Amino acid sequence: MKSVKDLFQSADWKKEKHVPVIDAPDKVKKGDFFNINIETGKEIPHPNTTEHHICWIDIYFLPENETFPHQIGKLQFGSHGESSQGPNTSTVYTHPAGMISFKTNKPGTIFASSYCNIHGLWENSKELKVE
Repeated sequence: MKSVKDLFQSADWKKEKHVPVIDAPDKVKKGDFFNINIETGKEIPHPNTTEHHICWIDIYFLPENETFPHQIGKLQFGSHGESSQGPNTSTVYTHPAGMISFKTNKPGTIFASSYCNIHGLWENSKELKVE
């Protein structure tokens, strides 16, 4: 039987345009808000056309020694050049990038997943230390 975890792909984001890149500090101060920038296609741009685009990026945080993650953000991208004139005829395109801010008192792991309408689910993670 297949599991949802089997649906995710991962790779080095410097070689793959679908992997969500997590740009966050390695260490933060306990209880202080900090920013996380998330982007797909950081090194190799994603086409982001009507036919081929990133639909969303989800961001989770799993505190150390806890069982379940917290969803800390969801970024949705809704404009991919489509219009009533046909595919790729609009001048409005979203870029699959965004920023969220959160705080924690525990170290843990930041997880990000992205969804491409053609190439499916992609994931990445980053460890976070708290002082």
